[in-house]
Amino acid sequence: MSEVQQSTAEQPQQSQNNQQVDDIWLKLAYIGYMLGPFFWLTGVGSVIVAAIHKGKGPQWMQSHYDFIISTFLRGLVFIIPGLILSMVIIGWFVLLFWAVWLIIRAVKGFRDLTDQKPVEQPHRWGF
Repeated sequence: MSEVQQSTAEQPQQSQNNQQVDDIWLKLAYIGYMLGPFFWLTGVGSVIVAAIHKGKGPQWMQSHYDFIISTFLRGLVFIIPGLILSMVIIGWFVLLFWAVWLIIRAVKGFRDLTDQKPVEQPHRWGF
């Protein structure tokens, strides 16, 4: 087999391996988000992983990177007032809502990832 034929035969396998690596990074990012309300550093690590790997992988994975990053940024809108208002009881309810919101979004994103589907409307506020 010539080098050109061998190189051409290796490209699909290399592409498949790259997609599997991207899939693993995305799964770790979603798991980090699920743990985020309990261990805040995992949520920060998840958004860093998404920012580093954004632009890699197939097109359908790009919506997952956007979804992870936008979830982090939108989550700050809940966390900051929730922490400030935690001196009053309403802040704890805001933080509880944020935790539930974050976990639901992470589970839905993880489910779409395992089904190899893009996230529909990754920049939405809802679940």
